[in-house]
Amino acid sequence: MAKPKSPKLDWIRPLVRELHPYTPGEQPKVKGLVKLNTNENPYPPSPKVLKSVRDAVDGRFRLYPNPTAQLLRDKLADLHGVERDRVIVGNGSDELLALATRAFVEPASRRRDASGRSVIQYWVPSYSLYPVLSDIHGAIRNEVPLQSDFGMPSVATLKKEGKWHFQAALTYVTTPNAPTGRGYSNQELRALCRAQDGIVILDEAYVDFAEENAMALTEECPNVLVSRTFSKSYSLCFQRVGYFVGHPHLIRALDSIRDSYNVNGIGQLAALETLRHLSYYRANFKKIIRIRKQVGMELESLGFDVLPSETNFLFVKPPGADASEWYEGLRKRKILVRWFGNSAFRDRLRITIGSKEEMEQCMHVIRTLAAKGAGA
Repeated sequence: MAKPKSPKLDWIRPLVRELHPYTPGEQPKVKGLVKLNTNENPYPPSPKVLKSVRDAVDGRFRLYPNPTAQLLRDKLADLHGVERDRVIVGNGSDELLALATRAFVEPASRRRDASGRSVIQYWVPSYSLYPVLSDIHGAIRNEVPLQSDFGMPSVATLKKEGKWHFQAALTYVTTPNAPTGRGYSNQELRALCRAQDGIVILDEAYVDFAEENAMALTEECPNVLVSRTFSKSYSLCFQRVGYFVGHPHLIRALDSIRDSYNVNGIGQLAALETLRHLSYYRANFKKIIRIRKQVGMELESLGFDVLPSETNFLFVKPPGADASEWYEGLRKRKILVRWFGNSAFRDRLRITIGSKEEMEQCMHVIRTLAAKGAGA
């Protein structure tokens, strides 16, 4: 049988051929690893959520889900004290982040003026999906470094330095920041959003582990969308459910380009049941925050540089050996953390906060490596 011919490369858009895709955290196949690399909640969903999912495995599987996630939108609107037309639900918040590029940004090839309508901007470092979404859309990227302590520069500083684009079509702000864990105050965020003549998405994936949230800014600033997810806090990574809250005009624009039936039915049911049992999850948030503080203090006592965190992870610079040696030493002992080897932050590790038992295992290995040398 003749070997099939390969497709011509020029059948694929040059933009796609040159694209560097998003690299998700490793999903290991090795048994027994303590998985602290993708910021998943170490605690399972509420037993009542699991029961609601099991009970839904019936004849409904042959039917389409609610196309607008109506019941879930209603419940989210009640939770945040807003009207339903200010909420849109997506197949994870990542789908909505991608929709925002299509709704609010002109591809650079179609826009040659300096208005900023083709510009997507974000801080560096932040969520590594942002540059991928920009490149997929053919937008102009404006990457602006955070301060040396990973704080946000003031609006006055941004205007003075001239690096920030105040007319950018779309600005992503991860708050609290990932991968640093740094939280930003509402005062800082409000000043930035009010100065911006374009859409600002406040990506609050980790907000349940922070001291404050910026949801009120969706009422104060018509250019602000707040992004939330059921993955990090509510243990529903497997179901992929996220949502935006913002001005009805912005929500309507996103809804007009949303895929039909974009959120699966089981995901809608699981998220809806989750919102009925928030006390269970809030107790888990408190446990994670308490463990985060304890682990941070112990790492500092071992010589680690530990950034302040308002998330469910720590961004740390290990002592002595390179971060890569620590990463490999931990992995050999079945502790998996995240190392950003191809970035400017290759000197740091990101450690997800797991359960009490998982973090005891992790810290035992870290103490062993600290005594013997990271690569031992």
